[in-house]
Amino acid sequence: MTHSPEVLPAPVVATTAPATDPPRPALPSLTGTRWWAAFAVFVLHALVFLPVYPFQKSELFRRLHQWMPMQLGAAGVTFFFVLSGFIIYWSFRPGMPVGLFYRRRVLKIYPTHLVAAAVFVVAAGVPLHRLVVWLPNVLLVHAWVPKWSTVGGLNVPSWSLVSEMLFYLSFPLLLPLVRRVPTRRLLLAATLLVLFVLAVHAAFYLWVPGPKGIANAFAPRLVPGDSSPHYELHASQAWFAQPDIPVSPSYWLGYTFPLSRLPEFYLGVLTARLVLEKQWRNTRLAPPLLALIVAYAATWVVPVDFKMSALLIAPMAALVATLAARDLQGISGLNAHPRMVWFGNISYAFYLIQFPVMVLITRFLIGGGQFGFLGWIGFALLALVLSTVAAAALYHWVDVPVMNRFAGRTRASPPGAESVTLDPPARALSGEIRR
Repeated sequence: MTHSPEVLPAPVVATTAPATDPPRPALPSLTGTRWWAAFAVFVLHALVFLPVYPFQKSELFRRLHQWMPMQLGAAGVTFFFVLSGFIIYWSFRPGMPVGLFYRRRVLKIYPTHLVAAAVFVVAAGVPLHRLVVWLPNVLLVHAWVPKWSTVGGLNVPSWSLVSEMLFYLSFPLLLPLVRRVPTRRLLLAATLLVLFVLAVHAAFYLWVPGPKGIANAFAPRLVPGDSSPHYELHASQAWFAQPDIPVSPSYWLGYTFPLSRLPEFYLGVLTARLVLEKQWRNTRLAPPLLALIVAYAATWVVPVDFKMSALLIAPMAALVATLAARDLQGISGLNAHPRMVWFGNISYAFYLIQFPVMVLITRFLIGGGQFGFLGWIGFALLALVLSTVAAAALYHWVDVPVMNRFAGRTRASPPGAESVTLDPPARALSGEIRR
């Protein structure tokens, strides 16, 4: 069965189309919204990874953590994964060789990641002679290993970059398949993908060992005493010395295993097609936000296998599509403000540098003291300010110069050359984050 060009976009492999096509419109609201997702991750990490004692051992902390459990940060990661798929598809242009696409993606991910990892190594005093502690993380392969000592072995937030790299690797290979979906069946395809994710997580719940209750049973790892330690456990020498720290198989498969997260990226790709091909016309933020609130509230009453991502991917995709549709209609809002766009641009660096900053604050300011709730608030605000400043420096002095110097310009491919219709995002969308 064939389709007209109005229904199915042109093929994307072995194209010889010139790369002079104008880029698609920038979507500033999506860029600005990235900051809020990164901020959600920060709030959760500040609560868990700033070892402020005796606050973390108090009833007040327990109550706060009930309202800000792990799925708060996980929601931000889910948003980043869906958004990343959306951006990569949205930004395509004819004629980019596959090798150039891979080079640009590596340049976008690795330099900032390596700088953040280096800061963590210095801040935590990582024993470099133990390669298992840091090498898998530096190479971004650590999330493939079902051991918490490896997944969380260095700069903890970087686990999500492993899923990003898998998506980038697979995208040129799977894009022709995605483009075969007829326009009229895009919503059906997206729905089936969501149902597939739910079925996979149901299988993890039913047949993979792990916690089966509905409690938000995620808490910081505490050490004895009321004096704050100089190192949060994930940045301590005791952690680095462990030969193996087991992780719940169902948690690892459902949250950090890259193949399990891959459908979220492709839901973002399908969402981009829905918007581009005018199958998504809603510009009212209330419906997707309400759906997201309901789905997030439902994470309190479902098993752990469903808390971290499965329930949120559909409303996240609807939110991304609506924000994009609003930008295309010229409907401006807070997230499209230039200041928010700037915050969105630095959000990837902010996401990666926040934990090393917290390690430094813990080592030199928190360790050895005793602090209550106000003390934690003060240290969290300090971490927010320092992380933002460090992220701005990374973005302007590492990310932008590297991309400008080494990313290269798009040129039309010669006849028969392997290529994909891709280009890096417009400047307002550059630096897409994960999670």
